[in-house]
Amino acid sequence: MDYSSFFILETERLLFRQHIPADFDAFCAMEQDADFRRYVGGRPRTREEAERRFQNGLKPVTDRLFMWATVYKPEGKYKGRCGIYPHFNPDGFPMHGEASLGLYIAPEYWGRGLATEAGRAFVQFGFNELNIHKIVTMIDTRNKASTHIIKKLGFKLEETEQGEYRSFYYFALEMENYRKIK
Repeated sequence: MDYSSFFILETERLLFRQHIPADFDAFCAMEQDADFRRYVGGRPRTREEAERRFQNGLKPVTDRLFMWATVYKPEGKYKGRCGIYPHFNPDGFPMHGEASLGLYIAPEYWGRGLATEAGRAFVQFGFNELNIHKIVTMIDTRNKASTHIIKKLGFKLEETEQGEYRSFYYFALEMENYRKIK
């Protein structure tokens, strides 16, 4: 099957497309990896939990606000999921004109600039293609690498939430500020 029609975005080294059945094992391996999960949930998922999560990503995409399969072009292999998706208010309703940024790259590909490359592409996509006005993200305060990437992309710290077991930074980038740093 030709999956080229599933691609939504492309960068120098990455392709972003809808998840396909061939991504299943790589997706589950990431979700079960303790190093990958330490800042995005605290514990590795069981195989069953990972499988259920993967099935949710196979549903037909009707909106471009989504977490897309991330393919490392030099190898042609699935290496994570990245995208912008709806930002919800505390009542669970999508906030008009806002999106959340997620950048999840397999640990063996950390330190190569792929998350920065993906983040830059999705920020541009959100502001220029989807007319989003504000993009937000939440990062575990212990995750220094992700904090560095988000700041490099121009996001500003809006709030820090102190929790008993985990604490989070809330960052935001507004379209008007993005245009100034572009």
